[in-house]
Amino acid sequence: MWDSSRVTPDPATALPGGSDHVGPRIRALREERGMSLSALARAAGVGKATLSGLEAGTRNPTLDTLHSVAAALGVALTALVEGRPARIVGRAVRIDLLRAFDDGPATYELYRMQIPAGASQVSPAHHPGVTEHATVFAGCLRAGPVEAPGRAEAGGFLEWAADVPHGYAAEGTADVHASLLIRYPR
Repeated sequence: MWDSSRVTPDPATALPGGSDHVGPRIRALREERGMSLSALARAAGVGKATLSGLEAGTRNPTLDTLHSVAAALGVALTALVEGRPARIVGRAVRIDLLRAFDDGPATYELYRMQIPAGASQVSPAHHPGVTEHATVFAGCLRAGPVEAPGRAEAGGFLEWAADVPHGYAAEGTADVHASLLIRYPR
């Protein structure tokens, strides 16, 4: 289980480099799918006012909101930050996008991930079929489905279905440094 006493609050924005490009991208993807603002808000489990503010550029997204909206639209996270180098900050996890690429039936995102010692966060489910793969370079990572996380130390590897709520934690006294590969089926 995840120790909620060690989960830090969401930062004000998941995109410290600026999020002005996200709103128009969300609106375009929503309209391509013929979804109303209300329908997307319901599907993503976010407030209609929050989604409206994101689209208008008056609100900054949290990582949970970005994941929820991407899942509801059935797209990779990078589809929302299209074409921008991204540092994405969650409650505990900081990820730097290294590369996003399409390969046949899937889109992949490769990130450098850091988690401060003792920190943890739970992320919402991605759309069906999404998997995550982490290779640990330093520290001890606990990650995977909330109900059955795995554990890997430096040199170890974890993979899990990410279409369910899942979490990340740095166990012990060392920060976790890892790569994170997310596979989104089309």
